[in-house]
Formats: sequence, structure tokens, C-alpha cells
Amino acid sequence: MKSQRTTLPKDVARTWYEVDASSMPLGRLASHIARVLRGKHKRTFTPHMDMGDFVVATNVDKLKLTGRKVEQKVYFRHSGYLGGLKKKFLKDEITRNPEFVLRRAVREMLDDVKFRNKLVSRLKIVKGDKHTYAIGKQLL
Repeated sequence: MKSQRTTLPKDVARTWYEVDASSMPLGRLASHIARVLRGKHKRTFTPHMDMGDFVVATNVDKLKLTGRKVEQKVYFRHSGYLGGLKKKFLKDEITRNPEFVLRRAVREMLDDVKFRNKLVSRLKIVKGDKHTYAIGKQLL
């Protein structure tokens, strides 16, 4: 049986991508962003290494949601104590803090690897069109 050989990249070149958050629905947008943050769009992708790029999401205050998700979706967390269930409704969060909604969707679409928080930290979220990041390419 022939064994496969994996060549590991010596250095990782990180590119900055920009995406307009008002261009597509939240789930599709989050999956595209997660793919770039993880580095799966590169030929040199290696699952156990951090190969991802930076992503700047603009116009986050104009996020699109389809169906009845605005009325029905609830974010849950638990403190670990009896009666410690906390709820956040999407209709409240989308108006109060749209960055939370996008960041949570992207984080949950990433693999549960040791460096997931580091990957999410490369996602920069901007409410309007103006920002000071040096952009290399458009994502979509």
C-alpha cells in the first residue's frame, strides 16, 4: 500500500479580504467567511495548521435574514447553576448588536479546533462602508 506524503508550508502569507454583509443572507455569508478564515480556499491547506486570512465585513448593520428567523431564533447559554439558562432573542440582538450575530454565526461554522478563537479574531467587523484596513481582495 502506497502512503501519502504531506508537504507542510514553511510560511503562511495572509491576505486581507473585504466582504459586504448586505450582499447575501447571514448563513451563506458566514460560511464564506469561515472558509476564508480557516484557509480552505488555499492550495496549501493543512487541517492541523492555521492557514487562514483576514476578513473585513462591512455594512453589518444591514444584515439580511430569510424566513421567520428574526421572530423564532434564540441564542441560549447556561451559567452551570440551577436555573441559570440565559436567552437572547435574534430580533433584539440584530438591532442592539449586529456584530454579535455575525461573529457568533461565523464562530459556530468553524471547526472546533484549538485555534478557533484565533481564527475568529481575524474577522474585523465594521458597521458602515468606511474603515482603515488595507484590503487586498474582494471576497464576493
